[in-house]
Amino acid sequence: MRVFTTLPQGDLRKVPDAAKQAEKTGYDGLLTLENRNEPFLGHAIAAVVTERIDLATSVAIAFARSPMVVANLGWDLQIASRGRFVLGLGPQIRPHNERRFSVPWSPPVPRLREYVKALRAIWTCWQKGEKLDFRGEHYTFTLMTPNFVPASIGMPMVPITLAGFGTYSLRLSGEVGDGLRLHPLCTRRYLEEVVEPRVAEGLEKSGKARENFEISGGGFLATGKDDEAVDKMAEWVRMRIAFYGSTPAYWPVLELHGLGDLGRKLNALSKEGKWDEMTTSIPDDFLHLCAAIGRHDEIAPIIERRFGNASDALNASVNQATPSDMPPDLLQDIQRIPVKFRRFATAW
Repeated sequence: MRVFTTLPQGDLRKVPDAAKQAEKTGYDGLLTLENRNEPFLGHAIAAVVTERIDLATSVAIAFARSPMVVANLGWDLQIASRGRFVLGLGPQIRPHNERRFSVPWSPPVPRLREYVKALRAIWTCWQKGEKLDFRGEHYTFTLMTPNFVPASIGMPMVPITLAGFGTYSLRLSGEVGDGLRLHPLCTRRYLEEVVEPRVAEGLEKSGKARENFEISGGGFLATGKDDEAVDKMAEWVRMRIAFYGSTPAYWPVLELHGLGDLGRKLNALSKEGKWDEMTTSIPDDFLHLCAAIGRHDEIAPIIERRFGNASDALNASVNQATPSDMPPDLLQDIQRIPVKFRRFATAW
């Protein structure tokens, strides 16, 4: 199992030391998020101060950027990292697209399918010198003069992983993606009964092998060196479950466990601004369904029971303000957990 942690995006001057320390400790990858900060800049810095660790956006918001802009970003980061960049994309929900990014909204799954195909058409044009002639419902790219073609990278194509949660987005990830980035509001049962079957349908359609497709995340992690640290992190996780659980888009997980009324209660409380009451509404049993919880000296087998053989990569930190503090020996124990993913198949 691969283990990822986050970069400190709030201050780019902190990135070099954080990236080098994460690589030295033994993490497999560094993640950036598109919440308060831009998701690509930190990786540009990390790429030139590290040698081994993967760099991934988790996730960049797709529709706020033209595929051409993202193609350039991905190309440059792949060169700088010498082939270690992984592009994670997500559509975000309609209010954020329309009111935060001021971009038009349309059904996200067909648009994201086209977006991924456009990226690969652009990269193939640059790598192989083929004529750019991509024509779709949402995006059209037919102009590429020599002055705008970057030098061939001589490395594999950038892997593209997609955020997925519902039936159609999960299937899409297997159909056109190289991996799936799951939301942390997820349970083992949701992984087994919803995620795996839908991904398998997409993989069957694309002909891609499961060993070349990485499923990342799918739950929270609350761990620390002692019980006090674990309890503090578990309460932070409880708060995040309440926040996400108030959003109807994430209710399928609650419904699967017979907690649909809890989602509606959280939604009503959020509209009243009763954030503390929302947090205390999350019962302990559901907290443990959503998270692997335990001290550093006991967490590895708990992680294997919670994620093993269902998720290939663990997001040890899902918040840049609270990076993972796992010691090297614990990372090695987790990395020994068997998974289905082997490598991305991104040869030209």
